[in-house]
Amino acid sequence: MLFRNATLADGRRRDVRVSGETIAAVGEGLEAREGERVVDATGKRLLPGMIDAHVHFREPGDSHKETWETGSRSAAAGGVTTVVDQPNTSPPTVDGAAFDEKTDLAEASLVDFGLNGGVTADWDPDSLFDRDVFALGEVFLADSTGNMGIEEPLFVDALAEADARDVTVTVHAEDASLFNVSAKERDDADAWSAYRTARAEAAAVRRACEVAVERETRIHIAHTSTPEGIDAATESGMTCEVTPHHMYLSRSDLRGLGTHGRMNPPLRREKRRQRVYDRVVEGQVDMIATDHAPHTAAEKDADIWDAPSGVPGVETALPLLLADARTGALTYERVRDLTAANPADVFDLPAKGRVAEGMDADLVLVDPGKTYPIRADRLHTKCDWTPFEGREGVFPTVTLVRGTVVYERDPDDRPGGESESFGDPVGENVRAGDETGDDAGDDGFTHSDRESESIADLAAEVVEESPEDDRS
Repeated sequence: MLFRNATLADGRRRDVRVSGETIAAVGEGLEAREGERVVDATGKRLLPGMIDAHVHFREPGDSHKETWETGSRSAAAGGVTTVVDQPNTSPPTVDGAAFDEKTDLAEASLVDFGLNGGVTADWDPDSLFDRDVFALGEVFLADSTGNMGIEEPLFVDALAEADARDVTVTVHAEDASLFNVSAKERDDADAWSAYRTARAEAAAVRRACEVAVERETRIHIAHTSTPEGIDAATESGMTCEVTPHHMYLSRSDLRGLGTHGRMNPPLRREKRRQRVYDRVVEGQVDMIATDHAPHTAAEKDADIWDAPSGVPGVETALPLLLADARTGALTYERVRDLTAANPADVFDLPAKGRVAEGMDADLVLVDPGKTYPIRADRLHTKCDWTPFEGREGVFPTVTLVRGTVVYERDPDDRPGGESESFGDPVGENVRAGDETGDDAGDDGFTHSDRESESIADLAAEVVEESPEDDRS
């Protein structure tokens, strides 16, 4: 396949040839070969496929919410070519047998994947690490879906086990001792945000980073929802991710979302959301990861204390970011780095994340001149709703995974239209055969311009919020 006259993230116009599973050439004036499919990409952007380092595809255990087939179709339609599934399934992925069960289910995936291992009191690290584990975590420092919250001594043990095998640990950081128990007297949708306070996240991130620095290990902070949490991670030399819902939604949106807006960590106040967004733009955040956590609308339509936590997002993340790039709020290069180049570096995927000769042909073609409103009935997840209903997105017209077209639609047809087609399951475990594990090294793990700070200095620099900031 030859993409002719495509505009890359950095603005260069190039021809890009795909041969087999890789990008064979990136240049100007490439001649079409006999029998080669030629795609006129004039006026369109050709980007590396998104690496979503945080999804919950719900199998095994909750296939009524999502399956590897439906989740990966949703990913492909949204320009995601690699997903990393988290361990809080049923059974949880905490030993070799559970990992093998999930591996068999993942054979239905249209996109490449990684499978994280989990940590509980009865986990079996020996059998778990004998498999092709992508990373360890998310390690829950507070309870969330799946009831896998652990205490600090077990977290320390998990760090040691992972460090011995050079595997990155991904941390869900919230300190339950700082939850606002008085919020439990309320029954409005905002009560969940008032309960799981911003201070609880900031303190847990600082403590997790402190533990990692003391032991000279590395961790990755999942779904940071506060500027203080981002600052704590980056200033201690750790990496972090932000979700689209924490970028674009705040507590003010809960009036419309109701209990559908409950997630962990929860939505924050608008001022704090804007400061998170600013850090994404300015480069303090390493990547966007969706924390795609589908539940049915019927399940979410419950009391705020009974509704499950989580929102879908794997199909809408890249379209939302590209809509911002279209307006200049983000650059296309920043979108590329947040969604592809940085995740590939942080998690040691050297063949992914860039449009360059010799790289995996994980490619997404989009027309930045066309936006479409996000509609739940046009998405492909098994989850039957979206928190981004009505927002504008720039959706892919073609998605390739290692050179195979896994999603395509007519450029003049809307997403979810009749012209859509999906390819066969071609997804592979990106760690398969990787005997060295996750070995990104210093260049892949931290920004080149970061300096490590002592935890004492960090604690003094991070501004604590006032208790009033969590009150409604």
